[in-house]
Amino acid sequence: MTVTERTRRTRWVAGSAVALAVLFAGAATVASARDDGADHHATESAPRTPAAHSADAGFARDMAVHHQQAVEMSFIVRDRTKDEDVRRLAYDIANTQANQRGMLLGWLDLWELPKVAAGQEPMAWMDGQHGDHDGHDMDGMDGMSGSSGGYQAHDGSLMPGMATRTELDRLRKASGKQAEILYLQLMTDHHKGGVDMARGCVSLCTAKAEKRLAQGMVAAQQSELDAMAEMLAQRGAAPRS
Repeated sequence: MTVTERTRRTRWVAGSAVALAVLFAGAATVASARDDGADHHATESAPRTPAAHSADAGFARDMAVHHQQAVEMSFIVRDRTKDEDVRRLAYDIANTQANQRGMLLGWLDLWELPKVAAGQEPMAWMDGQHGDHDGHDMDGMDGMSGSSGGYQAHDGSLMPGMATRTELDRLRKASGKQAEILYLQLMTDHHKGGVDMARGCVSLCTAKAEKRLAQGMVAAQQSELDAMAEMLAQRGAAPRS
């Protein structure tokens, strides 16, 4: 499969994830409206609103922050290269993750929960959640155990996979092939961190729509990881170790 074909497939997967996520968000809104209405027969089975420090709320907050940086990096590289494949990939990532970010923040509004948890470190929702959860082994998810885990925030990188301020400055100053390679490497790291976080939500979140969105993120970003590895190889480079 050529890079162009791989990129087109990635665009299809990313676009599908956006469409599905919009449907999920709409379904969550309708479900919530029904819970607040007069349908008393469904009271016992009605989903509970997630708590402020739940995995559902924590994932929504942290992934919104994680996504925002992906959008930022994509807009930076768009202006630093004329390569159509990279610009198209960057547009797809920015569009998809901006939409998903809006839905995550929308759920927090729907649940009447704060978008920032005072005194709670990023990834704290993963604390004490090691072991097997619903068939998913959480061990080995580097830096995914929150404030008690091994990841230390530094230079603006708040969570696993996030680029540092220094790396973002390098991207802003790069151009052409150099910018393309750096963007693909940074976004590969970013996606790996995002995939791990999304898998955590699949295991720990209770809101069905949010779990499905997380599953969609895993599938779409895995496909983009494959595409970016191929694009790096075409440029004589590889993902960072």
